[in-house]
Amino acid sequence: MAHVAFTRNLQRHVACPPCAVVGGTVRESLEAAFTLYPRLRGYVLDEHGALRFHMAVFVDGAPIADRRGLSDSVSEASEIYVMQALSGG
Repeated sequence: MAHVAFTRNLQRHVACPPCAVVGGTVRESLEAAFTLYPRLRGYVLDEHGALRFHMAVFVDGAPIADRRGLSDSVSEASEIYVMQALSGG
């Protein structure tokens, strides 16, 4: 099972400890995590199901390519990290 971890910033708003999920894509894996933590969905995805602008997802240390469809592949051994992206100047 893939391992999904959320940053402390997200955990401040929603209890979402790391979890193990089944899924072949980022979307499937996140949907499994949202089943465990339903309130988290609104923080991570927009009303169209795409990754919110201020969020970042990494699979095995690399940023995902498909922020809209979340179709990047995930293996059973993958590490998925969901975090708030920082911006500024």
